[in-house]
Amino acid sequence: QVQLVESGGALVHAGGSLRLSCAASGSISSVYAMGWYRQAPGKQRELVAAIRSDSITDLASETRTNYADSVKGRFTISADNAKNTVYLQMNNLKLEDAAEYSCDAEVWLLDGSSWYGWGQGTQVTVFS
Repeated sequence: QVQLVESGGALVHAGGSLRLSCAASGSISSVYAMGWYRQAPGKQRELVAAIRSDSITDLASETRTNYADSVKGRFTISADNAKNTVYLQMNNLKLEDAAEYSCDAEVWLLDGSSWYGWGQGTQVTVFS
């Protein structure tokens, strides 16, 4: 029904920047929430950033965002509602940002039902 595809992961020098994308496709009416998570080897998965429609309609409506304390001021989550895509702009990357990054999404389907799911992930490697 719905596919989430992440992209943008790469090998990057500490202090550098990357932009990750999470694109939803399928029988979608609208995406109303998306989140980025990361999991480093030996660590638990953690929420990095999320964006959610206040009215639970779509991401062109008024939204609220939240960030992990460790990325505030460095990462920015944004949405392109027309493309059903959410971006994670990551600046001033640190070694500890290295992880597999995955997105989740809450979606209204064309039949009026809702769908929740995850993408496959994209790897971010930071070197000094």
